[in-house]
Amino acid sequence: MGRRGTAGQHKSEGKTHNGPPTPAPHPTGPPARRALTGPTGQGPSGPTGQGPTGPPGQGPTGPTGQGPSGPPGQRPTGAPGQAPTGPTGQGPTGAPGQGPSGPPGQALTGPAAQAPTGPRGQALTGPVAQPATGPASLPATGPVADPAACADPVGRAGSGAGADGVGGSRGLIGQLRRPPGGRDARIMLLGQLLDRTGTGVWAASSVLFFTFVVGLDAGRLGLMLGIGAVAGIAGSPLAGHLADRYPVRPLLIACHLLRLAALCAMLVVTRFELLLLIVALTHLGDRAAKTLEMLFATRVAGERRATYQALSRSAANAGYAVGAGIAAIGLAVGTRGAYEVLILGNALSFLVASALVWRTREPHGHNRLIAAADPEGQGGARPGAAPSAARRSPWRDRGYLRFVLLDMPLNLDDSLLNVGLPLWLVHHTDAPHAVVPAFLALNTVLVVVLQLAVSAKVGTARQAAGAVGWYGLFLFAACALLALTPAHGPWAATATLLGAAVLVTAAELVRSVCSWELAVSLAPQQARASYLGVAGISPSAQKAVGPLLLTGAVMAAGPAGWLALGAGVAGLALVQRRAALGRLDAALPAPAA
Repeated sequence: MGRRGTAGQHKSEGKTHNGPPTPAPHPTGPPARRALTGPTGQGPSGPTGQGPTGPPGQGPTGPTGQGPSGPPGQRPTGAPGQAPTGPTGQGPTGAPGQGPSGPPGQALTGPAAQAPTGPRGQALTGPVAQPATGPASLPATGPVADPAACADPVGRAGSGAGADGVGGSRGLIGQLRRPPGGRDARIMLLGQLLDRTGTGVWAASSVLFFTFVVGLDAGRLGLMLGIGAVAGIAGSPLAGHLADRYPVRPLLIACHLLRLAALCAMLVVTRFELLLLIVALTHLGDRAAKTLEMLFATRVAGERRATYQALSRSAANAGYAVGAGIAAIGLAVGTRGAYEVLILGNALSFLVASALVWRTREPHGHNRLIAAADPEGQGGARPGAAPSAARRSPWRDRGYLRFVLLDMPLNLDDSLLNVGLPLWLVHHTDAPHAVVPAFLALNTVLVVVLQLAVSAKVGTARQAAGAVGWYGLFLFAACALLALTPAHGPWAATATLLGAAVLVTAAELVRSVCSWELAVSLAPQQARASYLGVAGISPSAQKAVGPLLLTGAVMAAGPAGWLALGAGVAGLALVQRRAALGRLDAALPAPAA
């Protein structure tokens, strides 16, 4: 493949070397590659997307379609369509560690594969440690600009797509400041942080509120929470169905306001029948809001949705942790007024979140689009097919419904962390009960710190399908540790249970990326809202059925029950992996060799 570098002055020991330019044929490469490609594929670019330039007469500039040129005697020049050459017929050379050098037809390299340097030793930006490539007829061009403008904003040579890609090198704080989707995504992430903070307050205090303030016994409390979980299952497909017909923003605002009204009603309602309705509406709005946030992210972040999902998960877990801390203060007071303040704080979070959503712009693709018919039944729209060719429903797509069904047990890490680990510690070990909050604290810290890095490893749908097997492996290892947890000996039991919590968190990190990416990629683009609504059933159904499965069957069987659960989930993960890869192979073109 033909490659070209940047021609310019190269200084050694303070002197300028100007070798006589010798034209040499430029080795040709595939027509799809361009010279010194940056994020836009049009030339080496920095933050402004312009080509690498230096002060007039130094940086490589020239009109489009010609080789880099400069005043006679200063820089090597080449005829149009030819590569600039030095005295020996090779690429422009410089002293070691200064100018780019390399034999004919190879990438120009500097020390440690850094980007070619410009005036004052500043790096000309482009993709990090990638060679300069391009066909013979497309030399590097760009308008004259200040070299400082081409520097990477975080001080690294070569700030191209790699710095902004999935899980890029800017780190969590940098990604939160400049998330995929820009301003609207940043506002939405702030809204999610506040929303989850209020949700964390409610999650930590709701059971005690219904028990000590409302006066519900355990039986009626369990029935109410179970009905709420079932209502939440309907929230996701309902939101997806509406999002195919109406804009996302007003629907999401309506969900926030619905939850706000339901929480305020809890302060004055005491009848059990009305509380059932209020809790059901709360869960319905909660699941619908999460689906709409997922759809908003898909439309705003585009192909970088995995990075947005990682940022969303990190913000959500941080919000849950802050909310739990706020709830602890109110629970320590323990009065009716303290519980009411906690409820009002949660309601306030919904009000602020709805105001933030109102400040965003409607993402592209809010109009109604229905997937074209797929003759192979794989759910992928044919390229160029008319949106109105067929009105396909996700409920008739057997391949996608199979994915949703298999995804339900692949969400069991949630019940394992919140129900299985605490109950196993209390009823089957001598570990101190104070370890239970450590499970959630450890999980929160690991998700906030590692979610972005894990998402960086799963950037495509095929990678997501392949990583599903790791979920099964992590969950099986966690179940094996639970089965091997000693009944006596607090220190050994504590260490074993904390190890299981780490493995459950690892499974969660993988699941959150794989389930999200596959739910989006396996759905036809023109009916994605409805499909994502159906995909949202998986976590809702798991929340309703998972605790019953663990308490009624797995834990009742003892260690053998944990081993059976782990083996079953691992096997289903392999089935999901194979089915997802098969659907992707049928709907998407195979990658080039």
